[in-house]
Amino acid sequence: MASGFAAAATDIPPLPEPVSNQLVLHTSVRGQPYLASFAGIGAAKTAAAMHNKVWQLSSGQSNWQNIAVLPTASRVNGRIATTGVVLNKQFFILGGYGQSSDGKSGTLADSYRFSPVTQSYSKLPDMPVAVDESVAFAHKDRYIYLLAGFHNSGAVNLVQLFDNFTQKWSQATPLPGSAVFGHAGVLVGNEILFCDGVKTTIAADGKQQFETEAACYLGNISDKNANNISWRPAPHHGGKARTRQGAIAVEVNGETMAAFIGGSETPYHLNGVTDDGKAIEPSSAIYLYSFKQQKWLKAAPSETAVMDLRSLVLIDGEIFSIGGMLAGQQVGNTAIKHKIKLLPE
Repeated sequence: MASGFAAAATDIPPLPEPVSNQLVLHTSVRGQPYLASFAGIGAAKTAAAMHNKVWQLSSGQSNWQNIAVLPTASRVNGRIATTGVVLNKQFFILGGYGQSSDGKSGTLADSYRFSPVTQSYSKLPDMPVAVDESVAFAHKDRYIYLLAGFHNSGAVNLVQLFDNFTQKWSQATPLPGSAVFGHAGVLVGNEILFCDGVKTTIAADGKQQFETEAACYLGNISDKNANNISWRPAPHHGGKARTRQGAIAVEVNGETMAAFIGGSETPYHLNGVTDDGKAIEPSSAIYLYSFKQQKWLKAAPSETAVMDLRSLVLIDGEIFSIGGMLAGQQVGNTAIKHKIKLLPE
């Protein structure tokens, strides 16, 4: 069924203001499409520019509508690095990183369910281990898997599982390899693919440092026990590892593939700059993984480079990012269409 949005970036109006590192989700209820942007950071790219603003767009609307701000149990003024999914046509907003008016900051455990129809929030049970810059997948109209992420002072390799039937959290099989955050991945059927991200290491002087992790893993979820995942190393796409890229499942030539888009090859702070003052530019690379062929395929780069993404959305078979950080560390407010074009191997 068509979404009700025209599949062109020019037909999605700009957000009311520039925003990056926000969660963008899309669903359709009884033929009516809903596209929403949750929290994020504004054009100033400072801690004070973090916010809890929410905007929603539906068919027939020429502009995004202001929605009640994202709730917070920690009294934070803003939230970034949150993770989310669409489950049973509702939006789930999970964790993130926030800062309160007294300057205290940290990883957030509170999570919420949002109905795009009634525009109302319901608080979920707090996740057992608070994480930001995690990756989440919805499974079988019941489960949400939350893979790894950053917890206060370092990355964790946990796979936290939320059962929407019982409203309870549990632990699934942890990730192999290095604990990471800022990674990206997709779930197709029972198979998870995730790649890259950032790991925490200790330098010779004893200080913590952040390094990108060039690795991919495949995980198969058991049909008999949702907590059991069989993990194995997967071939890497061969390009430089990236962080804060987007990933989404998409149909290409009749196959369901995983598309990894944008991101940065270097970890950076809120302002798009590293510890040593280097300004970081976004990537335009697109990497495609074929689950059927079990290999990476060559794809043309996106026409627009973007980083600082928390999600991508699929509208009428076309991939979009909304906002994000563009060239020159500029925060955007427009929709970017990322065309998938296979190249000869």
